[in-house]
Amino acid sequence: MELDPQTDLRLTRTLDVPRRAVWDCWTKAEHIPHFFVPRPHSVTDCEIDLRVGGRFNTTFMVEGAEMRNEGVFLDIENGRRLVFTDSYTEGWKPAADPFMTAILLLDDTPDGGTAYTAIARHRSPEARKSHEDMGFHDGWGTVADQLEAYAKGLVAPGGGAG
Repeated sequence: MELDPQTDLRLTRTLDVPRRAVWDCWTKAEHIPHFFVPRPHSVTDCEIDLRVGGRFNTTFMVEGAEMRNEGVFLDIENGRRLVFTDSYTEGWKPAADPFMTAILLLDDTPDGGTAYTAIARHRSPEARKSHEDMGFHDGWGTVADQLEAYAKGLVAPGGGAG
């Protein structure tokens, strides 16, 4: 996938858990609160309708303030690619103030882990810079670390997701 350095940010990691466990964490609402925002912030609610046009809504608690983010899935390749945005809400209703489109790419590594790429696509260079200045790399890196630690607890002996 070609990135536009003016509008796109990317984080790439190798996670020491199978791809299926990473996929399950990202696509099942009960897992999202365990990794989705850097601690001490928290997810207090999550709704997932895993289909193109289906909702991906989350509510966070950040420094005592509740923040709601509503979005939809744009593309789903089972186990490998997940694309979602806050540019639209369910029913393809345009958002008043969209922030980004996220693209998650997952692949197997030779040792049974996951090659994990998270891309944040923005509408403008200014929005990209704002996200970078907010701490994109540290924040999304922390989320990847939390995801890996949580997913390890879901993996059954023998390497499958439990």
